[in-house]
Amino acid sequence: MMKRQWMAALAASVWLFIPSAQAQSGAQGEQESVMLEIAAELRCLVCQNESIAASRAELAVDLRHQIMEQLGQGRSPDQIRSYMVDRYGDFILYRPPFKSTTALLWLGPALLLLTGFLVYAFTLRRRRRAGDETALTDEQRRQADALLQGSSRDEQS
Repeated sequence: MMKRQWMAALAASVWLFIPSAQAQSGAQGEQESVMLEIAAELRCLVCQNESIAASRAELAVDLRHQIMEQLGQGRSPDQIRSYMVDRYGDFILYRPPFKSTTALLWLGPALLLLTGFLVYAFTLRRRRRAGDETALTDEQRRQADALLQGSSRDEQS
């Protein structure tokens, strides 16, 4: 009889423990998904073309753990991003803010495209002008026609 009571008490305690374990794993899973969202926006400083979320470098693993710790301390994603920028600079962000130190990063592609377009336009203009200057005069055209007719007679012979 006593054995049955112990078994019932043990089953009840296990039954009560399962939902709290699921709640903890659910909260941890939610925290991990927030960590992955933050890590996806941060550049791996070792790989440089991968996010911290995708990188397998030791530093990326450490930074993911650090993000998890900060989330566990109750910090918001914006606070964590600010901490990372303060520590590693704007380079760690895949989308750095527009400011004087990042202006070339944002405007550089447009400036290169504009420069390429201007070089192309000036080259075309120069070729058109050069083509007009090298046009044959009427006398030169007659001489060329005479030479061409003379060479075609030689080929027919």
